[in-house]
Amino acid sequence: MRRKTRFVCVSDTHGYTPSEAGFKLPAGDVLIHAGDLTNKGTMSELRRTMDWISKADFEIKLIVAGNHDITLDSEFYAQHGQGFHGDQLEDPRKCTEFITRSTPSVVLLQHQAAVIRLDRADGPKTSFKVFGSPYCQFQGKWAFGYESSKAKALWDPIPLDTDIIVTHTPPRSHCDQKPNGTFVGCDALRQALSRVRPPLAVCGHVHEGRGYERIRWQPALIKIGLDADGVDFVTRCVLPPSGSKKQSLVDLTGRREARLDSEGFSCSAPASSSPMLPSGVSAVSGQGFAPSLSAADTHGLDHALRMLRKETCIVNAAIVATSWPHRGGKRFHAPIVVDLELPVWQDTAAADSQCI
Repeated sequence: MRRKTRFVCVSDTHGYTPSEAGFKLPAGDVLIHAGDLTNKGTMSELRRTMDWISKADFEIKLIVAGNHDITLDSEFYAQHGQGFHGDQLEDPRKCTEFITRSTPSVVLLQHQAAVIRLDRADGPKTSFKVFGSPYCQFQGKWAFGYESSKAKALWDPIPLDTDIIVTHTPPRSHCDQKPNGTFVGCDALRQALSRVRPPLAVCGHVHEGRGYERIRWQPALIKIGLDADGVDFVTRCVLPPSGSKKQSLVDLTGRREARLDSEGFSCSAPASSSPMLPSGVSAVSGQGFAPSLSAADTHGLDHALRMLRKETCIVNAAIVATSWPHRGGKRFHAPIVVDLELPVWQDTAAADSQCI
């Protein structure tokens, strides 16, 4: 049984609040912020951002950092923090803890996966597996950067049974085009998406790439374990223009648009709990957490999911519409709302730990 679950997606707010950006957060079940919560990672910026996120009425708020959130990358900040903040250095540990302890509904994903089970009485009572990462391939000294030679090793570990992938960087050739026509997304992430084929992928970083595309993958006829980065058909969809009073709605349920052609969803049972995740959320991989599947199970699930997952929706949810130096002034986009049908979880010990 599947039920509509509403995701409200934002990214690249850069310290601006919804009122400053000229929009109200639409109602929904899950809020996704795909990075660049701040402009320079200061605690004051984090407080402003987490204030409106914490107060927002969503059962779960999924967050990844971005390259501007420099204090959330402790290794980078130790080397380059003084170049941004001079002698007024922040404590990266306290900055991270401020987010993770802000409210039980906030989940900060630091290149890791989690199983989400929505259990609010008036909610959809659905479950899904999400992988979130702040890493971003770019030029210049910013947080969470990586070289192209290390990209494949970075993205290959995304669990094959992941339902939703949230990254700050976009995949190459999808929602990543700059005004000069160049594509600046990560090719290794695109290849990872082609293997996992998640129903939904949310990103940001490239402000001008805001929007969404529906990717119909090639038939899953290749051997398990080989890369499959080809796509069969890409539909570049249109959202209401900036300033429109119409909601930027992406309907994947078949009510307004064609139903997403993806039947393979993870129904992972919660793994061992983690103090950084709220009730209803279980860490399952990354950051030292044990994977939820054995190698044999993973191979079998890979084959089954690839046969069922035929389409992925990629959303770039950037709020700030222009890039530095913001010629002509800063402009803002509205949040993107995604309706997706997800499996209803079963609260019984007899239920299978994995289902498709």
